[in-house]
Amino acid sequence: MAFNIRNRSLLSLVHHTDRDLLYLLDLSRDLKRAKYSGARRTSLEGKNIALIFEKSSTRTRCAFEVAAYDEGAHVTYIDPASSQIGHKESMKDTARVLGRMYDAIEYRGAGQQIVEELAEYAGVPVFNGLTDEFHPTQMLADILTMTEHCPKPLTDIAFTFVGDGRNNVANSLLLVAAKLGMDVRIGAPQDLWPSDDLVTQCREFGAASGARITVTDDPLKAVSGVDFIYTDVWVSMGEPMETWGDRIDLLLPFQVNAKLMAAAANPRVKFMHCLPAFHNSETGVGAQIASQYPQLADGIEVTEDVFESAALLPHVKMRAWGHSLPHVNVRALSLEVGRRRRLCWWPE
Repeated sequence: MAFNIRNRSLLSLVHHTDRDLLYLLDLSRDLKRAKYSGARRTSLEGKNIALIFEKSSTRTRCAFEVAAYDEGAHVTYIDPASSQIGHKESMKDTARVLGRMYDAIEYRGAGQQIVEELAEYAGVPVFNGLTDEFHPTQMLADILTMTEHCPKPLTDIAFTFVGDGRNNVANSLLLVAAKLGMDVRIGAPQDLWPSDDLVTQCREFGAASGARITVTDDPLKAVSGVDFIYTDVWVSMGEPMETWGDRIDLLLPFQVNAKLMAAAANPRVKFMHCLPAFHNSETGVGAQIASQYPQLADGIEVTEDVFESAALLPHVKMRAWGHSLPHVNVRALSLEVGRRRRLCWWPE
C-alpha cells in the first residue's frame, strides 16, 4: 500500500492511520536526536508559515516558532488585534489570501469547523494548534513523552485522563490512544463524559488496534494500575467565570492529589498536564478561586505537592513538543511551491 503524508493537514488525527502516527513519532525522535547532537537542519529553508492565534498561548506559539526556526522556515504571527480576520474578512477569504503567500498555516482558536474551513480553502497544509474539540499537535508530544518515560511497548502503556472528559485534550488523548492500541481511561462525572459519537468512533478504531478503552465516573477505577495520570484545567478558555462553581462541585473527587496518585498502585506512575496548571494560588485565576474556595488554595485540578513532585512530566513534555512540531512541518511541506500555487483559489 502506498504511504505518503506529504502536503497533508493535521486537523484532528481522525483521518490519520496508526501507520501515519507511528511514522510521525519515529521522525520526532530522529529530529530530537539531531538537534541534541548539534546537527543543523534546513529542511524548511525558504518556507513561510502563518501562525493564526485567535486564542492566547505561551507554549503552542513558542513551540511552533522554535520548530520552524530550527528547520530554517520563517513565521508570521497573526492575532485578532493585528488582522482583519472576523472583522472585515471571513476565514474563507483569509484562507484564500494566506494560501497564496504561505507554504503552511497554523490555527489556534475556537470551533473545529473554523480550522476545517481554513484547510478547505487555503490550498496549503493547515495545522490545528488547538480548537474547542481537538488538540492534535499536543497529543503527538504527549505520546512521545510517554514512550520516553515508560519502558513498556507502546501498546502496553496505560494512562488515564481525569477531569472534564469532554474537553479537547481528553478527546484527542482518547482518539490517538484508540488508533495506537493503548490502554486509555477517561475518569469524569457522567455529565462531563466525552460525546457518545466520539466514544463509539474510538471503540471502532480500538477494535482494529487492540486498544482498551474505559470511560468511568469512578476516579479509583480510572487510575488503577496506570503508568500516567493526566489532567487539565477544569474550565477551558472562553468559558465564563461563573462555570467554576458547578465544575468544582463535580470534579473535586477527580483532583490529582497524593491520594489519587497512590491509588494507581504503581511506584513509577508519572503525572502529566496540558498546562497552564492551577496548582497553587499564585496566579490571578488561582487567587480568585482560592478566595471563594479556601480548600483549593494549594491547587485546583492538581495539588501543589503533586505538581512539584518527582512524578511531574509537563515541563519534560515541552522538550518533546519542540520536536513533534518540526516533523509535522517537514513532512507536510515537501511539495514544490509551484504545485501549491495551483491549489489556491485566486487566479494567476
